[in-house]
Amino acid sequence: MLKIPNFISKETPKGKDSSENKEYIVGGKIPKFNFTPKNHVELCEKLGIADFDASARVSGNGFYYLKNELAIVNQALIRFAIDFMRKKDYEYIEPPLMLNAKSIYASMDKAAIEQSVYEIKGEDLGLIGTAEQSVLAMHTGQVIPESQLPKKYFAYSMCFRKEVGAHGINEKGLWRTHQFNKVEQFIFCKPEDSIKLYEELLQNSREILDALELPYHVIEICTGDLGDWKYRSADLEVWRPTTKSYGEVMSLSNCTDYQARKLDIKCLDKQGNRRVLHTLNDTALATSRIMVALLENNQREDGSIAIPKVLWPYTGFKEIKAKVKTKENKEEKKEKKEEKTKIKKK
Repeated sequence: MLKIPNFISKETPKGKDSSENKEYIVGGKIPKFNFTPKNHVELCEKLGIADFDASARVSGNGFYYLKNELAIVNQALIRFAIDFMRKKDYEYIEPPLMLNAKSIYASMDKAAIEQSVYEIKGEDLGLIGTAEQSVLAMHTGQVIPESQLPKKYFAYSMCFRKEVGAHGINEKGLWRTHQFNKVEQFIFCKPEDSIKLYEELLQNSREILDALELPYHVIEICTGDLGDWKYRSADLEVWRPTTKSYGEVMSLSNCTDYQARKLDIKCLDKQGNRRVLHTLNDTALATSRIMVALLENNQREDGSIAIPKVLWPYTGFKEIKAKVKTKENKEEKKEKKEEKTKIKKK
């Protein structure tokens, strides 16, 4: 039974691969620039808010140093997402970042993620690729009274992925990395409730993107691109003006009883009957890709970046200012250079 794929939803479009996924929601407004927009790497380096060369020297590709205002924006996004989900009455979890093999591979087909998992040498542990894995495993072997369902959780964690395979980690920057910060939504529910809760999770993610004033669309995943463990799935993708295309920032899935069956998680009704319950998950916010979208969509001609109003209480600033080269700065540099020359001569 563990090798049999999940059933497929009637709403899932038929298609051979990702090229046949269907757009069905469009949100936000795509910005228009009267100048050529820079990509987020150029903006970060010019503003001094990230260092990708230093991280490449000490860790390799796929890592980063966040600096100054961008590091604050990263924390602001986490705090915003936490406060947003708490207002929705979801229970907050900070999960373990390492799980045993049984738990870490229970969330999906093992072959789909085994090349992505960082395993701890000599131990039955691996670093999580998403908080979904930890939250799912939290109720392993338990029988939950149906009166306590649905259990709605959200979790913040660092995530770690090797990203071995087709994509690789060759692009400099924050879009595809080996580690990143993510706030994840997760629900355990009665089987008859998972279809309506799928829509609730989607609405949560849309509200987050709307609050951040980002242009996006929602893609219904077709049969040929649907993971074996998924009943229905959608991706929320943000617009990137530098690539003139949308890129995935959130992934929503109804896994029905596929995950819970692997970890023997059941619900108990008033008559004492046990059933395997259903699980759903959805990204609330992954900071690295959201920061790419914020930097690229909110850039100004002078190189400064506007911060969305919803983040102001967390950042303490409304923009990341471009560094202006003044006449005084040039004179100061000249003086420092002359001083260094004198020291060398001495």
